Amino acid sequence: MATAVTAGHDPAEWAGLLEDVARTGRRLRREELEQLRSYGDRAAQEGRGLAELVDERLVQTGAVWTGRTVDGASMAALRAAVAALATGHGRAYRERLQRDESGRREFVADLLSSRSDLGRLAEHAERFGLNLACAHVVAVADGDGYDLEDPLVRGVERQLLGRFGEQDVLLAVKHGRLVCIVPGGPAEAPAVQAFAALTEGRRVVVGRPHSGPGGVVRSYEEARNALEQANRLRLPGQLLRAADLLILPVLLRDRDALEELIHGVLEPLVGARGGPGPLLETLAAYADSRYVAAEAARRLGLSVRALSYRLERIARLTGLDPDDALQRYTLETAAFGARLLGWPDQAGS
Repeated sequence: MATAVTAGHDPAEWAGLLEDVARTGRRLRREELEQLRSYGDRAAQEGRGLAELVDERLVQTGAVWTGRTVDGASMAALRAAVAALATGHGRAYRERLQRDESGRREFVADLLSSRSDLGRLAEHAERFGLNLACAHVVAVADGDGYDLEDPLVRGVERQLLGRFGEQDVLLAVKHGRLVCIVPGGPAEAPAVQAFAALTEGRRVVVGRPHSGPGGVVRSYEEARNALEQANRLRLPGQLLRAADLLILPVLLRDRDALEELIHGVLEPLVGARGGPGPLLETLAAYADSRYVAAEAARRLGLSVRALSYRLERIARLTGLDPDDALQRYTLETAAFGARLLGWPDQAGS
């Protein structure tokens, strides 16, 4: 029984294999094909490209077969040998991609966790071409139930990476929400805007830029908190920045004082016909329209006269005039706080 020829781990082995095939007209044996697959696998792990590997072997084939009549069986064996190399190379490449993707996802999850080892994060960041000493911003998209295999997530990731590259955009899912990490610099604004545009109209909030290994999680927490507060307040706009909403954590920092303000200013509205809801909506619309009565009336679907009647009721019940600058500020802050705390529906919760 003929023994298998060692299958092409170096030029001499490849040449010997081709000589034997051309002389005997035989097919490649199973163990020879597996050796070629293993060789292609190892070449991929060493960073050699498939085109380079195949070209090298074809050059060697030409040198061995020069001046020789090559029959169909020999060509079939050559095709099988090249296919085996490609199979092994592709297998290793896919496995490497899976390992890289798994490692990348684990790394991004660590970046967004406040319990991560910052030193280890900085060390692993180099593997992905990230400089955590530079500032990064995090954008969080509204919604829940996302996972990284979701077609929407895959589509967003494919388009962002295709446009900006892996070093300028990291995509993740945290607590079911889609998260985008972008380094500060020229690509920051275009990447954030592209991310918002690709999320199918969902609200996106962007944290402030922060540097260092802990900067990413800090920006993420800012964006996440601001997103929840913006939703609670039903703020207009699809793309918001946490830097523009810094008043919210200031108001919530002393909840007791905020509750005292709400009750002290707005409690009289509870006794109004229809409850406080319509009057609070009126205050919010008046503030959002920069105290232009016609615009506020349009937003509420009221006539200007009906709006004026509501404002008069607010002034009469609270003792504060929405058209007086200082009193207006007190009313607006109290109404803003009421929306933040869900007053009066969630009073005392």
